[in-house]
Amino acid sequence: QVQLVESGGGLVQAGGSLRLSCATSARTFSSYAVGWFRQAPGKEREFVAAASRHGSQYYADFVKGRFTISRDNAKNTVYLQMNSLKPEDTAVYYCAAVDSTAYMYYIRSSDYAYWGQGTQVTVSS
Repeated sequence: QVQLVESGGGLVQAGGSLRLSCATSARTFSSYAVGWFRQAPGKEREFVAAASRHGSQYYADFVKGRFTISRDNAKNTVYLQMNSLKPEDTAVYYCAAVDSTAYMYYIRSSDYAYWGQGTQVTVSS
């Protein structure tokens, strides 16, 4: 069982930045594809960003140019750098991981086997 623990959320003003971290207990983290999702109150969970096991990235249109996903395999950690934050980015952010033999990223929540507990991001106007 792989555990994921997010951190780095908080309250920030519009236009500000936050960096989320997701520490994993995966013993072979380099073989995992990872992703970030978010869920705002009253809305369904939605895809934000994903990275394949070798670092290829994919982003939802609404974060392109503002968010960056990255990974540090030596630290078993995945990051989400969020810049130019908007009030509509307010949500609980979740990281996810799946052990993948394929060099691809995944954008559907059902593709992921492991999830963190989430970290709240609130952007004030």
